[in-house]
Amino acid sequence: MGSIFVTDRDGVEHKIEANNGLTLMEIIRDAGLPIEASCGGCCACATCHVYVDEKWFSKLKEKESAEQDMLDVAFEPNSFSRLSCQLQVSDELDGLVVKMPSKQA
Repeated sequence: MGSIFVTDRDGVEHKIEANNGLTLMEIIRDAGLPIEASCGGCCACATCHVYVDEKWFSKLKEKESAEQDMLDVAFEPNSFSRLSCQLQVSDELDGLVVKMPSKQA
């Protein structure tokens, strides 16, 4: 188990314990932060969109085409946007830093 750091829509940073094997979306949701995640993690919406800190971005697995398609409809995506349902937490991501957008798509 490690930790992730999530800055919410109000600019408040939260340190959250993160169990390996769960997705980032599940961890954020279970911590009670306001993430919609309408599709439940099926990569069928963009309501779990997050911005990954630039220092961490290269440590993530590559986006698959379905994720990129969904990011195309996300609210204000940028080059560090990812769907948190597609990011499985592991020891390599201990300390991961992400920011939630001001709203979800």
